[in-house]
Amino acid sequence: MFTGLIEDLGTVESLDRTEDGARLRISSRLAAELSLGDSIAVNGCCLTAIAVNGDSFETEAMNQTLEVTALGGVGQGDRVNLELAMKVGERLGGHIVQGHVDGVGTVSSVEDDGFARRLRVDLPTQLVQFAVDKGSITLNGVSLTISQLGDGWVEVSLIPETLERTNLGDLAPGDRLNVESDVIAKYVERLMSPFARKEQA
Repeated sequence: MFTGLIEDLGTVESLDRTEDGARLRISSRLAAELSLGDSIAVNGCCLTAIAVNGDSFETEAMNQTLEVTALGGVGQGDRVNLELAMKVGERLGGHIVQGHVDGVGTVSSVEDDGFARRLRVDLPTQLVQFAVDKGSITLNGVSLTISQLGDGWVEVSLIPETLERTNLGDLAPGDRLNVESDVIAKYVERLMSPFARKEQA
């Protein structure tokens, strides 16, 4: 489990992709805190450290992960958002984030707004129902609040701290990013959908 508060911006040192999947080596100061088998969120995807060497670690992404997330588009030299798994007893500063990406969104616009920046993202159709005004959403592993929403899109406002400490400041229209919907919204929809179907019958 994660909180969506990014702890470091790592750099992809190498990406070895074969027909079996991909192996990534990422440099980060967080490597010193990792042990083999530990979970770490990479751009919001919960992955497992399979090797730790000094100031870098290695992880693997299977084909399904590459197909359903934006990790398939990550390349050598790219910056990635990193967060270690939350420890029991720590403050939950963001919101409950599982590291299970629900889909890939596409940046439709980026606009400066005073010291902040507004980022509009087109969502996959199946995720629109989980977006609510002032609700939580995770983009590339970052816990954010939805400031506006429309027909198939959400907008978030990024403060300077977020722009500096995450790779969301690097995004431009057309870029793809990982989206994880609020887990509470998903549970509510799952529990209530049978009753909604009965009312429609």
